[in-house]
Amino acid sequence: MNDSVSIGSSPRRIRQNNIVAALQSIYTHRSLSRADLARKLGMNRSSSGEIVAALTEGGFVQESDDSGKQRLEHSRAGRPGILLELVPDAAFFVGIEIGVEHISAAVIDLSAEVRACRKMAFDTPSSTVEEAVAQGVELIVGEMTKGMIGRCKGLGISTPAHIQPDGFVTLAPIIGWRDVPLKEIGRSAFPTVVPIAVENDANAFAIGDSYRHGAAGVTLFLLMETGVGGGIMIDGKLFRGGHGLAGEIGHTLVPGSGGQKFEQLIGREVLIRQYREAVGREDADLQEFLGDVRDRVPAAVNIAETWSRHLAYALLQACRLLDPDRIVLGGSVASLYPMVAARVAVHMSEGQSIAFPTPEIVVDDDAEFGSAFGAACMLHQRFLSLENEEFGSEDGAPVQSALS
Repeated sequence: MNDSVSIGSSPRRIRQNNIVAALQSIYTHRSLSRADLARKLGMNRSSSGEIVAALTEGGFVQESDDSGKQRLEHSRAGRPGILLELVPDAAFFVGIEIGVEHISAAVIDLSAEVRACRKMAFDTPSSTVEEAVAQGVELIVGEMTKGMIGRCKGLGISTPAHIQPDGFVTLAPIIGWRDVPLKEIGRSAFPTVVPIAVENDANAFAIGDSYRHGAAGVTLFLLMETGVGGGIMIDGKLFRGGHGLAGEIGHTLVPGSGGQKFEQLIGREVLIRQYREAVGREDADLQEFLGDVRDRVPAAVNIAETWSRHLAYALLQACRLLDPDRIVLGGSVASLYPMVAARVAVHMSEGQSIAFPTPEIVVDDDAEFGSAFGAACMLHQRFLSLENEEFGSEDGAPVQSALS
């Protein structure tokens, strides 16, 4: 089996397929010899060479020798081999997360490495959609050089909302949005014309984590901020459900809680409110609370214990429904989990009479920027696909230069 995508009927389509397949292979393996790439594409060296030449001339791929690389599994004598690798600066992708109380943003390059990230406090419910998007764009564009902006190949926007495939927000109850053309607003706010994608924040978080770690099996993602969003990945594909709302366990009502939803019991708002009441200060924030839990201050520990019990109950219900291999926690509240992981495990064990399998529970590597990173990854993914019209030029025409 090779890594090439399905072949279209026209010469133009065939060439586009091969270019995309070559980029995907080099991205996946980080570096490949010409011979290895030809084998993965199922092509002879001559045909593969034409594709490599087009990508090299376009500035997307470059050659490097492997003399400085640790390749123990392929150690060999003789002159160093020449490898093909992506040119990181050939393309950039921007991701913006518009949350309830914050905006975060990130820029990744063609190798999907983060090149810049910013976060700021922002009262989204008190602002217009246009103001929120403009602030997010300004936040990250200020960190980009003119060259990065010129080579930007896409903008992704994530937010806690129900979003249609065309980028139209039908409802975002926590931030007060309804019937918002978010994709069009993003297009108007960004300084250059680029492809734009809009996604639910938890789904974007799931996409970003899967970009870093792969997504074999079933993974449940929980993004815990003021609200609690959920995303589900099944063997690398996002499961949206019948109406795009799969995984939203934050909106599930909790029996015996007086009609409260999970997000009202494990979200950021409840932790800060309880902590402020405990310490008698209205300016106390989440970081102070986390510090007190770390220092074993009784009032903070008691709040954390209640939180761990509610989280365990939420995870148990999700586990019985989905039977996930892995649960990934993100958002600012996820920082609490490592400090109470043992208590969550105890509560989960006590909450079931049958010893069902327990999934691995982890905190995302960059929990606070996970949704913004995932929003950028959506456009990176699009660039390395047949949706990218940049590689759909007439047969024989050169690929547009990335550095022009």
